[in-house]
Amino acid sequence: MEPICNSSNPLSIRYCLERQERVFSWRLFLTGNVSDGELIEMKVVIFCGGLGTRLREETEFRPKPMVPVGERPILWHIMKLYAHYGHKDFVLCLGYKGDVIKEYFRNYQWNTSDVTLKLGAKPQIKYHSQHSEEDWCVTLVDTGLNTMTGGRLKRVLPFVEEETFLLTYGDGVSNSDINKSIAFHKEQKRIVTITAVQPTGRFGDIDIANNKAVTSFREKPEKETGYINGGFFVMNKRIGEYLTDDSCILEQQPLNRLAAEGQISAFMHTGFWQCMDTYREQQLLTNMWTSGNAPWKIW
Repeated sequence: MEPICNSSNPLSIRYCLERQERVFSWRLFLTGNVSDGELIEMKVVIFCGGLGTRLREETEFRPKPMVPVGERPILWHIMKLYAHYGHKDFVLCLGYKGDVIKEYFRNYQWNTSDVTLKLGAKPQIKYHSQHSEEDWCVTLVDTGLNTMTGGRLKRVLPFVEEETFLLTYGDGVSNSDINKSIAFHKEQKRIVTITAVQPTGRFGDIDIANNKAVTSFREKPEKETGYINGGFFVMNKRIGEYLTDDSCILEQQPLNRLAAEGQISAFMHTGFWQCMDTYREQQLLTNMWTSGNAPWKIW
């Protein structure tokens, strides 16, 4: 399919539907109409540029967000969660093998539909299928191969017009209620809201007495005792004031400074959350999906 017009920024390509009151640099129409309700749709920024070295079995050939969970990449699962809550305008921070993600969305309609193709000098394509992603908009931004998370976010902020936006990582799924986290963020009136989660225990716990004797052993507890940053952020664009250059790591100086200033809130999520850092975790998620027991599938 040919682009309707040339992009003024060769590093960014926007694939989206035609929607009223919006103007984009490059449009690739998927088909379908969009019906906007009363919900205020927010931009969703997703980190998609890391090397994924701990999942080298898969990421040698594709970027980590494109590693499949079942028959679809984990990135698709993450986007489906946001879309379920009405947030269908995505900004993807590309880096390592970003062309794979571009091709996936460029050919999305073709690869998910039954088609009739009329050959010849003026070929014609007729799509026989529709899909529930027809009202998604996806902005794909090359944020650099070696850029850190803070640098990637800084590079895409010009694509975020609204004061508040959503942000997450391209390698973790959850059944967190996105709209409740947005409401919580508005109540707290801080720059950043983090979804705090308790990950599944990877290792067994042992209790040790003063005499070095082991008093109890628990094999892989269901939940770790502490909370961690689970992604699924809600952010104010003022975050840009805390970001420096491509070497900036969001989770270090920026978030530490914001925490010291009392500008981070924790939205506590006690439900399902799982990252995909290793091949074992990829197999775990795939088995959940194929067995029909995927807690994050709420759509």
